[in-house]
Amino acid sequence: MKPAPFDYVRADALGEALDALHEAGDEARVIAGGQSLVPMLNMRLARPSVLVDITRVCELQRIEQRKGQVFVGAAVRQAELERWAPLAGLLPMIAAMMPWVGHAQTRSRGTVCGSLAHADPSAELPLALLALGGEMHLRNRRKKRVLAASAFFMGMMATAVEPGEMIEAVAFPAHPMGTGTAFREIARRHGDFAIVACAAIARPDGTNRLAVGGVADTPQAIDLPDPSDDGFEDALNEFAWSLGARDDLHASARYRRDLVRSLGRQTVKEAISCRS
Repeated sequence: MKPAPFDYVRADALGEALDALHEAGDEARVIAGGQSLVPMLNMRLARPSVLVDITRVCELQRIEQRKGQVFVGAAVRQAELERWAPLAGLLPMIAAMMPWVGHAQTRSRGTVCGSLAHADPSAELPLALLALGGEMHLRNRRKKRVLAASAFFMGMMATAVEPGEMIEAVAFPAHPMGTGTAFREIARRHGDFAIVACAAIARPDGTNRLAVGGVADTPQAIDLPDPSDDGFEDALNEFAWSLGARDDLHASARYRRDLVRSLGRQTVKEAISCRS
């Protein structure tokens, strides 16, 4: 299929993009890499009347470290973040995760913020945002606002971005000393969306955060004790059931729950072993 007709605006400055979004309101969509949006346009699952291209906006092409956070602009491609020299030191979880995000070809075009805006519950970057406690920086022509991951993801492929608004950047907290992180994923083939993906953070105080993607409509997270504690297995089991896994073409609900338990346990233990 081919997309429905639309007008195309190639913005050369952030203000130009915001003006176009303001004028078109909920009839507009932002395009950068297009790896998620273009297939939806072709299948007519998305039918905007205006596409606003932000790939040439210099303000959105930056990766910056400031105030204990790493800011990734809305036009930064996944491959650019993957190649960013400080990534492994500042964001080790994302460094481990990036080779699992699609394929090299899609990472060379797809953007970090585009994957977050698409909000596929099986995608790796939304999982990282929730696990790390990152923030989405949004703005329209009049104001800016910042949303935590838990407030940004509203449901399957649904976010809190309002008409006339766009993602300006995502901010990930830099890796704190004494913390360990780990990421594991099960997919049918490398590069496919995850059947279950787990990201874990082992904190210096002995508590652990486990985030799971691919099961519920949005990534979900829980704080867990040390795996050696009596309550760990019960808490992990309750969490696996709370995600409301469903049977589909790729896996049964039971298999997904089993993966949450086994993969979750392994990921937490790996994060603990990586604490430094």
